[in-house]
Amino acid sequence: MQGPMVDTIVRGGTVVTSSAAFKAAVAIKGEQIVAVGAEETLPPAVDYIDATGKYVLPGAIDCHLHLGGVDDWTVGPLAAARAGITTIVPFATVDETREEPLPDAVRRMKAQVSQESVVDFGFHFILPNLPYVLDGLPEAMEEGVSSFKLFMTYKKAGIRMCSDSFIGKAMQIVGSRNGLIQLHCENGEINNFLEDQAIEQGRTGPKYFPATCPVWSEGEAINRAILLGAMADCPVYVVHLSTKIGLEEINEAQVRGQRVMTETCPQYLLLTEEEMERLGPYAKIGPPLRPADLVNQNALWEGSKMGVISNIGSDHAPGPRERKELGWENVFVGPDGKPIPFGAPSVETLVPLTYDQGVVKRGMPIWWMARVLAENPARIFGLYPKKGVIQPGADADLLILDPDVETEIHAADHLSNAGYTPYEGWKIYGKPWMTLLRGRVLLKDGELEQQPGYGNFLPGGSPVAPVAGKV
Repeated sequence: MQGPMVDTIVRGGTVVTSSAAFKAAVAIKGEQIVAVGAEETLPPAVDYIDATGKYVLPGAIDCHLHLGGVDDWTVGPLAAARAGITTIVPFATVDETREEPLPDAVRRMKAQVSQESVVDFGFHFILPNLPYVLDGLPEAMEEGVSSFKLFMTYKKAGIRMCSDSFIGKAMQIVGSRNGLIQLHCENGEINNFLEDQAIEQGRTGPKYFPATCPVWSEGEAINRAILLGAMADCPVYVVHLSTKIGLEEINEAQVRGQRVMTETCPQYLLLTEEEMERLGPYAKIGPPLRPADLVNQNALWEGSKMGVISNIGSDHAPGPRERKELGWENVFVGPDGKPIPFGAPSVETLVPLTYDQGVVKRGMPIWWMARVLAENPARIFGLYPKKGVIQPGADADLLILDPDVETEIHAADHLSNAGYTPYEGWKIYGKPWMTLLRGRVLLKDGELEQQPGYGNFLPGGSPVAPVAGKV
């Protein structure tokens, strides 16, 4: 008489956790992982997936992306899924034109994206500098949003840039409820002053943009964010870290025991301000690409290796091509007086670049990738241990990566509507061969097997300390 069976066993591959890689099989029943171990110790399965010669990683999480613009809430998740990602935590906003209460915005977005996303999703909400929005924070957290982003820059965007007092009040509310505040750290007053000065002096070509957002502007704002977090006893998460000076501020805070976490993005690890000559306004991102002396880039790699930097997110935020194109003559303002947008597409290059540039080119251990793209994002944004790990009881989210496949990056192959990529023509090793989301095949040999609406909303809980220390 046959004993109990499981639904699926993934066998033959190298299972990767946040601290090790080993030969093992993964047993799945329903939506969850039920066992990890030698195949002969596991019950029989209805289906078997042969992952021989491949890495079996936790499903990748992109914890930093902007959708609803160039890429909507259907296309963005489809692009993410095609690139090996199983969970996204994008940014959402209130409709301030009608003073939409924050809890209403959360409910609206949950209902909409549940119908459109092919991958599982949570939300970070961006808080504009509008006092009424803070009134809705407690109820929004009850609705399952536990992390909120505030901008310390973009003065010309009006309500986008938040005052220190507004940030402090938001931190007190969110911190007292065990949530997390994310901050875009640049000194908005200084950046605005330097931009106005550059325009007055006729330094408006793309190559002049990085100088208007200097390295020390980020460092100063990170220091201020850390002090505000200490004042409010609130966990602080610095988004898209781009500088050595900022890294040093964060490291010192962590050594003191303060709850300060950070991420970086492939563009800050791999590109320099010299891209402004080649890509012009298409390389205008915030914070900007940093100098070509590689001081900042090398520091970020070391910071990730040492565990000071916990996550790598894409910061997928492509600006419309028709607006970007206007920035060749004036990277700040178009002929119509409207700003040239920030941002670049990056969700479809996140996983392959992390593997190729980190593991293959720089010798990071493969478990580093499981940390920065899976377990730590899950821990920090309250999804752990449901997401981000390969262990019994976790969702059966797997990224099976073929390390031997060489591909070439071309925007023409992407699903994003951006139509460009900063990495055009790059040859890279490593390709997502298959992904599973809650036990079902999501991606197989480059083709998606699930449809928009398959994704589930993930309520965010309190942050858990990320896996740290040298990889």
